[in-house]
Amino acid sequence: MNMRTPLGKVRGLGSAKDGTEHFWHQRLTAVANVPLVLIGLYLVVSLTGAPYSEVYQTLSSPLAAIFLFLFSFSVLSHMRLGMQVVIEDYVHGEFTKVLLVMFNTFFVMFTGALILYAIFKLSFGG
Repeated sequence: MNMRTPLGKVRGLGSAKDGTEHFWHQRLTAVANVPLVLIGLYLVVSLTGAPYSEVYQTLSSPLAAIFLFLFSFSVLSHMRLGMQVVIEDYVHGEFTKVLLVMFNTFFVMFTGALILYAIFKLSFGG
């Protein structure tokens, strides 16, 4: 038995088939953010008041570079997914909605590129 309305059948409206995947990606990044944020807070607190050379040496280590990359990727992914949900739920104009989702994605990509550049610059000197 088909539960779709005749108008829905004509328009081809229905499930986009990616809501569950989006849900799980958001939950996965939320769980990953817990230890990453705790480690990040520990790192920031431990470096508070330290001389520049010590901060530079700590953040330029390979372990710190890997941590900073994972932290940035997880937080930016989670932010993009969360903002996409907010935009899709609360923006009603279709053109505006599409435009804002695009800007959201571009903002995350640009921010990620800046962070990646900073991590490479710290890790490889410059």
